Amino acid sequence: MNKSIVFHYLSKAMLIGASLFLLPALVSLYYSETDTALVFLLVAVCVALVSLPLTILKPKNKQMYAREGLVIAALLWVLYPLAGALPFYVSGEIPSIADAIFESISGFTTTGATILSNVEGLSRGMLFWRSFTHWVGGMGVLVLFIAIMPSSSDALHLMKAECAGPQVGKIVPKGKNTARYLYIIYTALTVLTAIFLLFGGMPLFDSVCHAMGAAGTGGFSIKNAGIGHYGSAYIEGVITVSMFLFGVNFSLYFFMLIKRFKEVWKNTELKVYMTVIAIATAVIMLNIMPIYNTIGKSFRYAIFQVVAIMTSTGYGTADFCTWPMLSQMILIILMFVGACAGSTGGGFKVQRFIIMFKSAKKYLKKLIHPKSVNIVKSDDKTMDVETVHGVQSYLIIYLALMMVSMLLLAINNKDFGTTFTSVVTCINNIGPGINEVGPTANFGHYSDFSKYVLSFDMLLGRLECLPLIILIFPSVWRKSF
Repeated sequence: MNKSIVFHYLSKAMLIGASLFLLPALVSLYYSETDTALVFLLVAVCVALVSLPLTILKPKNKQMYAREGLVIAALLWVLYPLAGALPFYVSGEIPSIADAIFESISGFTTTGATILSNVEGLSRGMLFWRSFTHWVGGMGVLVLFIAIMPSSSDALHLMKAECAGPQVGKIVPKGKNTARYLYIIYTALTVLTAIFLLFGGMPLFDSVCHAMGAAGTGGFSIKNAGIGHYGSAYIEGVITVSMFLFGVNFSLYFFMLIKRFKEVWKNTELKVYMTVIAIATAVIMLNIMPIYNTIGKSFRYAIFQVVAIMTSTGYGTADFCTWPMLSQMILIILMFVGACAGSTGGGFKVQRFIIMFKSAKKYLKKLIHPKSVNIVKSDDKTMDVETVHGVQSYLIIYLALMMVSMLLLAINNKDFGTTFTSVVTCINNIGPGINEVGPTANFGHYSDFSKYVLSFDMLLGRLECLPLIILIFPSVWRKSF
């Protein structure tokens, strides 16, 4: 392990993190919230002073491999939310350290689960900070770091450690340029979402905050009633489309920009993603029709909630805990499915389900025709054995961690639905669950211990388990294997 390069990159990234506090400080000053602005500035200075010494010292050994990339990703995703919790705690707006950490981790991991019962009680600057953590965490703190830094020869190692999905690659020859293109697309779509929300009559502050929440597929709202507060079919439609777009693999947008449309049309994951949303929406729409009486209203609420849950955004316009059991079960299944690989969405990922399905199909064919040669393909490309095994291994780790978390959460003696969906929604970075953690409830009733367990689950889900798990292996920290 090249510890010097690890700490050098961490300090540089944290220095950039310190600058992030300046934006909510300016927002606070704009709304005459001087005390809140001072809190953000104080935190920024403290983080910068701690980070600066290691940034100045240049490492003698500049070699970086996948191991270092995984360690940097894991440690940075712990440090950013811890620093992000400081404004909540220091300002006194979230006086519990466990609650402040939970809220910050939920923001950066784009989970959107909250401990707050009165969101509107927060200052404007703090509301902006909550939504801004979604935007930063959506594309990834390391991708932001790579895009901003003047040079980074190890960009791909860092991106592979952080980016979600079974496969990570470059869309342009240099990993650094890949990060920049991703952020250009990401920013452009965010701005467009905010503009369309403005056209719908949503105030500027609300539009920016909700656009950042949709972009990061996070789900923090600045209203107690969520998106339902506005009661506008137009606003719900804009956010539905936005959530859907941010749940798509960002590589496809780049292919569209360079007019490689065939790469988009033949993408299997996109087809499956759209098909699942269409079928789930149709079934739920029919199932909830007796509640809303008309096809229009049923479709409006069904498609919004389906897209919100599948993309792991978690915004809500209705309390789906009051919907028939069939609709609730479909939404719980969608929590597991998740969005596309290479998107800002969470969950197990559509691409992994495709690989698992094709792998199972291959196995069944082999049983019927033992001498046949069967290969797993995706988009006319042969999937190597290592990728297939990687998906299978990830599934085992994913389920094992989920079961352990449920056992730890069971100490609170909540009902099964609450306990089960609390873990599912946090490890898949969704936000709302059912019963006591439904779309109209929050996670504030859990003990501090359970909040730390769920916070860890959110980090596991965002980093897809492996980077955090490898930190406990002593061999990772040795100079050589």
